[in-house]
Amino acid sequence: MRKLLISTLLITAGSVAAMAQTGSGGITASMLTEISKGYEGSASDKAIRNALATTPIATLAMNADNAAMIDTHFTDMVKTKGITDQKSSGRCWLFTGLNVMRARMIDKFDLPMFEFSQNYVFFYDQLEKANLFLQGIIDTRDLPFDDRKVDWLFSNPLSDGGQFTGVSNLIMKYGVVPAEAMPETYCSDNTSSMASLLSLKLREDGLRLRDMNASAGKKSKNDDTLSKMEAAKVEMLKEIYRFLALCLGVPPTEFEWTRCNSKGDIVNTRTYTPKAFYNEYVGEDLEHNYVMLMNDPCREYYKVYEIDYDRHVYDGENWVYINLPVEKIKEMAIASIKDNTAMYFSCDVGKFANRTKGVLDLANFDYESLSGFSFGMNKEERVKTHASGSSHAMTLIAVDLKDGKPCKWMVENSWGASAGYKGNYIMTDEWFNEYMFRLVVEKKYVPADILSLLNQKPTMLPAWDPMFSPEE
Repeated sequence: MRKLLISTLLITAGSVAAMAQTGSGGITASMLTEISKGYEGSASDKAIRNALATTPIATLAMNADNAAMIDTHFTDMVKTKGITDQKSSGRCWLFTGLNVMRARMIDKFDLPMFEFSQNYVFFYDQLEKANLFLQGIIDTRDLPFDDRKVDWLFSNPLSDGGQFTGVSNLIMKYGVVPAEAMPETYCSDNTSSMASLLSLKLREDGLRLRDMNASAGKKSKNDDTLSKMEAAKVEMLKEIYRFLALCLGVPPTEFEWTRCNSKGDIVNTRTYTPKAFYNEYVGEDLEHNYVMLMNDPCREYYKVYEIDYDRHVYDGENWVYINLPVEKIKEMAIASIKDNTAMYFSCDVGKFANRTKGVLDLANFDYESLSGFSFGMNKEERVKTHASGSSHAMTLIAVDLKDGKPCKWMVENSWGASAGYKGNYIMTDEWFNEYMFRLVVEKKYVPADILSLLNQKPTMLPAWDPMFSPEE
């Protein structure tokens, strides 16, 4: 009787498609008949269909009620000069990290527009990532090839994307140089071909290292076998270095630089090493003066997490962050901006972005009216279902406060001066809540109770966690 009642309820609910589904689970002829009723061919359906035949969806979904340019006044803004351009590369993380430093350097030393050489740091980034991969293959040499970590390594031998620990580890190890000391090349501006060849070579080298270990059989734990593998790694890296030098140039070990003030007057001309230049003009401990904050509603707040193998330098640091509610992160962001200090910021930049105006606003597009769909997922649900995640890093430089509360924010981007609003992007506070994920702030702007959370033993998360792909 109970089964009969359930069946009757299903029929009463009009579940014709569900009944036709019985069997293989595929779309049957009767199901298709029912499904096809979704398109009525009404006048509005035909008008939208005609428009979509020749027009991009985003253009048609643009919200005419929100067409006016947003107010560009900000109550608090960090002093900075110039807009950088990463061009066809995934180096947003590097441009952002260097832009945070250059804003302070320009202000402190009264400089005209100034730019660090992204190419110089990028050279060592690619070399270090090659070593990270090869040493990872050595470390996992006794694991089966289908082990998840081994598979992840071969899937991700190297990329041009990254995050803040790459900035901190690389710069503290190799220093920095002005842009003119190692200018951009075609390959640094357009990284895909170089990255493809490097990845192919590294995968081949990884197989060679595993073959060396396999051929040793039971002697795989022997120090002699390990020494041979490490020696082979050095030879492999020599090939990588040569190719990087061909593509990007040879990094300078010493250079001459003339410092001018904002009026163009020469202050001095001196010779520097990259580390000496960093120590004189920046001089802070990037590895210990900053805290990475995260707003990931899928994980418990007020906890510390670490991402395994998420680093640029083998002997560097994994990505460690404090997960916090977005309102707590805003408090620290506001304190930093009010003190004229820019921040490394990352978000899901592609969502509701009007690139012509340079505005990130949930009201920019009305996809529901165009499509007939309803989109009701919250931030946690979007992250869980891979519908959203951090994709791009920029430099947070401004906030507009009304009655002490933020109503909008502005970031300095690295897509050139003609992109967005004078090279910047303005975001509403509502957009910030939904699509901001990461912020790196100086410890002096972090309350003591939040800072004390770093005393926790971090919860280790796997390298392949989908939330932590490199920012581009």
